Amino acid sequence: MAVLNVNGKSLQANADPRTPLLWVLRDTLGLTGTKYGCGIAQCGACTVHIDGVATRSCQVPLSSVGGKKIVTIEGLAEDGQLNKIQQAWLDHDVPQCGYCQSGMIMAATALLAAKPQPTDADIDAAMTNICRCGTYKQVREAIRAAAKA
Repeated sequence: MAVLNVNGKSLQANADPRTPLLWVLRDTLGLTGTKYGCGIAQCGACTVHIDGVATRSCQVPLSSVGGKKIVTIEGLAEDGQLNKIQQAWLDHDVPQCGYCQSGMIMAATALLAAKPQPTDADIDAAMTNICRCGTYKQVREAIRAAAKA
């Protein structure tokens, strides 16, 4: 039985230590906002924060996250208020089908935490998530707006 710190709560997960964190979050803990995309850490749909670093959870074994602070998309809003990236996403109509958006928002949130005023090159380097709807222009605009908020 693993004890995890997820979204500020101590949660128990009974799973094989080799189980990818993505499946523990979704299937064991019921946090389904984090999505399965490619399963090889390329698309970014499964991005969560581990100790503040945007991490693709499909390739992270449960055994490696004990004692670390994990934040999922469900943990970003505080007291019912969207964080500035989530609000910018809505303001700039970023979501299309929405499938990749939780991973995109997690990556963008980590970017702004590390670089509050990112350049376009910083955004391009950090936002390697794949969106099959092609919302990259809106993603960049939303990140710029959130940086000014």
